[in-house]
Amino acid sequence: MLRFAPTPTEDMHIGDLRIAIFSYIVARQRGERFIVRIEDDDKERNIEGKEREILEILQLCGLHPSDVYYQSHNLTIHQHMAIKLLGERKAFACFCPPEELEMERKRAEEEKRAYRYSGKCERLTDAEVLENEKPFTVRLKKPEEPVAFDDIVQGRQSYAPEEIDSFVIMRADKTPTHDFACAIDDMIHDISLVIRSQERIGDTPRQIHVRNRLGYDKTVEYAHLPIILNAEGEKISERDAASGVKRLLEEGFLPEAIVNYLILLGNEAPREIFTIEEAIEWFDLKKLSKAPAKFDIEKLRFLNREHMRLMDPKELSRAFGFADEAVGNLVKCHLDEGSTIREIKPKIEAIFGAKPFEGEWKEPMEKLRDALKNAPLLETFDELQSHLTRETGLEGENLSKALRLLLTGREEGPELSALYPWLKSYLQEIVK
Repeated sequence: MLRFAPTPTEDMHIGDLRIAIFSYIVARQRGERFIVRIEDDDKERNIEGKEREILEILQLCGLHPSDVYYQSHNLTIHQHMAIKLLGERKAFACFCPPEELEMERKRAEEEKRAYRYSGKCERLTDAEVLENEKPFTVRLKKPEEPVAFDDIVQGRQSYAPEEIDSFVIMRADKTPTHDFACAIDDMIHDISLVIRSQERIGDTPRQIHVRNRLGYDKTVEYAHLPIILNAEGEKISERDAASGVKRLLEEGFLPEAIVNYLILLGNEAPREIFTIEEAIEWFDLKKLSKAPAKFDIEKLRFLNREHMRLMDPKELSRAFGFADEAVGNLVKCHLDEGSTIREIKPKIEAIFGAKPFEGEWKEPMEKLRDALKNAPLLETFDELQSHLTRETGLEGENLSKALRLLLTGREEGPELSALYPWLKSYLQEIVK
């Protein structure tokens, strides 16, 4: 089973969605289930309704989980596992005040060395622990040997016991830390492969250590994806507004194009334009580049334009408030002028909106409007032009410019001959 484990504390960004896409694809390839686990244990930072937004985005992108779980629902299990480790003396109670630990961390920073826990509470006797009434955290004893694993993308990884250290698994308020909860949840859900960002690779040896101490003998595979850089070559973070999936959707990028682009990032593909169903046939996690991938908005625009071009016209029209093949084809006529729904929508709205009858084009526009109101349905644009010339006497720019303004509300744009086949059934509505 594979999982996507977002936190409901912020908007989903492209790095998160990339992880979800890859997890879904590999689950499909292996014939395993794909689940979503909402890591909602940070009650203070959780944003109400954010998990619903995340699930809606996954659905829009064609990622359909078998189940949705909430990490907070496993709290009792997390607590029982901590008690088990304490009872087996694989973990210990730590009474060190937070202020003291913070001072030690700062001292380590000043001395430019890695912070390591002193281990003093590990040496407390049972009697000393029972007599101490102060709040305490629970720390897992550091491993005795290095923890190593084979990463599908990054290769062999090994961490010395000192790097893992005796880390906290339960806070003083008896809630689990991320690594402890995550390790246990992966056990509960029988996760076979964890795909996540390279930034989280340091969490992996701790989570493996937790499972080892609990006697879990199933091997969990890992694949840590290279980071994504912005146009300036800096790491994209959750705070980068441009990397938010919600923001991209609001800008008018199609979910299909976003998915296409994120699969392409750092990957080898037989072609540039594809659906997620097509990608399942050839995607290979082992061939993913180890180098950071650069987010290129212009490339995404290109892919979005191509997906709009290939999209069923009637379905495309729904993004513009219609359910009509002709309107979808009208949109496609404007793809040389815009690459997103947001860019093209004003042009479609101008066609069906009120037109400005003013200035030098006022009189010819009025003549054309009157002529069109009484015109029969004319199949071709040449027939339309001939009819209007006969009825109004207009020629040249007086005809072409005024007609363009009357039909599109704009002085520039695609050739009217290209637009007319899709406009003709709406002529009476357009010139009202």
